[in-house]
Amino acid sequence: MVSRCAEQSVLVPLLKARWLRQTFVHWPYEPQAVQALLPEGLIADTYGEKAWVSLTPFIMEAVRPACVPPTPFTFPETNLRTYVRLPDGREGLWFLSLDVTAPLMLAARIIGVPYHVGNLLVREHGSVIRYTGTRRSGNSSYDLAVRPGAPLVAGGLDTWLTSRWRAFSRSNRALWQTPVQHEPWPLRSAAVENMDQTLTTSAGLPPPSGPPVVHFSPGVRRVRLGIPRLLKRPDVTGAG
Repeated sequence: MVSRCAEQSVLVPLLKARWLRQTFVHWPYEPQAVQALLPEGLIADTYGEKAWVSLTPFIMEAVRPACVPPTPFTFPETNLRTYVRLPDGREGLWFLSLDVTAPLMLAARIIGVPYHVGNLLVREHGSVIRYTGTRRSGNSSYDLAVRPGAPLVAGGLDTWLTSRWRAFSRSNRALWQTPVQHEPWPLRSAAVENMDQTLTTSAGLPPPSGPPVVHFSPGVRRVRLGIPRLLKRPDVTGAG
């Protein structure tokens, strides 16, 4: 059962940050289309008999190691993610791609996090927020404009799509788990004013069909990313 509040306390964070002006654009997919992109040991999670894929652009602010005071280190990031679980039921995120302007984040590739460097911008035009990005390698790009709406009282699907407390990655056949802790997302409704993106097809998915579910959040300011943990084979197969 997905919880709106963090499932664990990250007592020893590897990084602290703020995630600000975040938009969530969610599309339903057939589970088999998502499962084909997952490593052994992860299962496509479903809601309403559909797997879901989300495009989530935002601002990373005050990114720093836990022992360092807040800094002005701020940059845009855009993730394409899906929702997964282990055979024992633990839920989390699987990132299909992460685009950033900060090459420093490429260090996470050591545990298989698929970061790419790109040219990304976040701009506000009145009540509309526009996110644009082009990956430096390949042809992946996006241009998204959204108009945030009224605050939401998060329901079942809203929570399921936005509140995940661990992320998985794979490197050299090893599956890693990174815990995440932050305050609950303050969600708003949002309307897409314009969207043109190739991130889904670049990830190996068919183009999305039908209107997306869209959320906006002003952000969370107490993000704690824990130390990645190598999942042993019993954890991956559900034997432990």
